[in-house]
Amino acid sequence: MQSAMNIAFGIYPGGLLGDDTGILCPVRPDLPDRVTEALDALQGTGTLSVRAYLPFAATVPQEPPTPADPEACLGPGRGLDLVLPFREPSGSRDGWPEFVRDAVRAHGPRLVSLQICEEPNARLPILDGSIPHVLDALVEGVVAAKREARALGLGLEVGFNAVPVFDPADTFWADLGALAGEEFLDCLDYVGLDFFPDAFRPVPAGRLEEAVTAVLTAFRHNDLPRAGIPATVPIRICENGWPTGPGRPERRQAETLEAVVRTVARLADELGVDAYSFFSLRDADSGGEGLFSHFGLLRDDYTAKPAFETYRRLIGELGAAHPALARRTGPPA
Repeated sequence: MQSAMNIAFGIYPGGLLGDDTGILCPVRPDLPDRVTEALDALQGTGTLSVRAYLPFAATVPQEPPTPADPEACLGPGRGLDLVLPFREPSGSRDGWPEFVRDAVRAHGPRLVSLQICEEPNARLPILDGSIPHVLDALVEGVVAAKREARALGLGLEVGFNAVPVFDPADTFWADLGALAGEEFLDCLDYVGLDFFPDAFRPVPAGRLEEAVTAVLTAFRHNDLPRAGIPATVPIRICENGWPTGPGRPERRQAETLEAVVRTVARLADELGVDAYSFFSLRDADSGGEGLFSHFGLLRDDYTAKPAFETYRRLIGELGAAHPALARRTGPPA
């Protein structure tokens, strides 16, 4: 049996998220002290990346950053995994490269990774795939970010993410390959995958590991080559989770998390997966009816579900230093 590889771990610590209709605000505010306490417990003596979102829009009110103060979540052994969604509805890129460069300068050495765009192949109103010219923004943003990081001497890793493609007629990856040039590939440090097996499409009992394996294998061997992205570019699981709530037992969340993480770790060497980030730390609304309200490892009052201990244990067993954090001098405190 193939042994598991160590991978870097991360988490989104905020309460605000997007659902299938728009922005879902948490019923209780983020409490920085409770968030830090939970992150410390998950991290243990290793490292942990903290995921945050800072959207770009020039002609409409900008969506709020989340968490509101992501650097308050940092500490020894933690670095910022910052996402820059492209949310300008007109598709105009006026000001976009400057926005990207400003983010690199503003967060500087606290950044371990910078993701350009949010799910640019998902054509839903709340995601970047619905925005005109998103592929141009993706390519331009990756190059602008990496150029700025190199100019500043930062060990910042730049990439983008996507969701699994189940439509054989989808042209996203081929279109990206036609647009991207040598400089884009030279600037690209990773490609992220957001996937939520058994969350929105039920997976038959006993077939979760098979489903995860199929999605990861297709992403590596079918999707990325269509864009000319070589096997040397790592894959990162940027968002994965399983919501609790009505009819969805908390214990099953823990079991699903364990199965997914162990499958990812088992395939890490074969498919070039170097990191996994869970979505998310806390529920938006533990009393809510919708799926999106219940993704947390913690309830909205910051009490732990069983999956919190599962993730803490998996990080301790399988965790490796984030590649960018590992290059920095000195071990985590």
